[in-house]
Amino acid sequence: MTGSGKVWLVTGATSGFGRAIAEAAVAAGDTVIGTARRPEALADLVAGHPDRVEAVGLDITDGARIDAVAADVLARYGRVDVLVNNAGRTQVGAFEETTDGELRDLFELHVFGPARLTRALLPQMREQGGGSIVNISSVGGQLSFAGFSAYSATKAALEQLSEGLADEVAPFGIKVLIVEPGAFRTNLFGKDAAHFSEEHPAYTEKVGATRKLVRDGNGAQPGDPAKAAAAIRLALDAENTPLRLALGADATDALLAHLDAVRAELTTWEQTSRATAFDPR
Repeated sequence: MTGSGKVWLVTGATSGFGRAIAEAAVAAGDTVIGTARRPEALADLVAGHPDRVEAVGLDITDGARIDAVAADVLARYGRVDVLVNNAGRTQVGAFEETTDGELRDLFELHVFGPARLTRALLPQMREQGGGSIVNISSVGGQLSFAGFSAYSATKAALEQLSEGLADEVAPFGIKVLIVEPGAFRTNLFGKDAAHFSEEHPAYTEKVGATRKLVRDGNGAQPGDPAKAAAAIRLALDAENTPLRLALGADATDALLAHLDAVRAELTTWEQTSRATAFDPR
């Protein structure tokens, strides 16, 4: 089934970034294994390119299934050149509103699942002396605000795993790209992907704006997933692939403002921070 192009494994490939990345890969002549909880949603893409697209059922929170899919793909295709960890969903709620179960489920989806799939494919990438791992994070991977503490926590964890991984696998020719989108017209705010914690009246005003943003914002986001997919390919093909790629003017503005605020705070407290060593006398 594979030709001269690359082999991509894309999780959450039925919509949003996953679908756009899969379509861009196919358009470039590459082969795509798209995974989803409902692989039948990829039927049209498979029908249009039966020799270069395969849909595979995968719940990224099912560890045994992750191992089985990775082993099967490697056995049949021989390699995966680009892994895109994209499957995910939104979780909205104040920190106090978020239950332990909700938090654990979100970490399983955004951190433990992608980590297990990445580990399953890394030996083959090391042996072939190259490959790319694309982890879809969020602007929330570097900053957060009311209502997004749980979601941002998982994305921050994914980013730090990715940053350490990038340093570890660089000698093997493997690239790691962290993608930090702002608001894009994906299904992330859709009814199947947006989850809400039970509301507590103490946080109605503070978190209400975030709940409204998610509930009313689906379909009105400014970002184009197809352009995001093109930007990701551009970054992967660059001689010096960035570790982090912000996508969208909103993400770029928010991250620049956040970094400025972090630097200003660090500078303000720099003297106190430096004065914590043992007195050499």
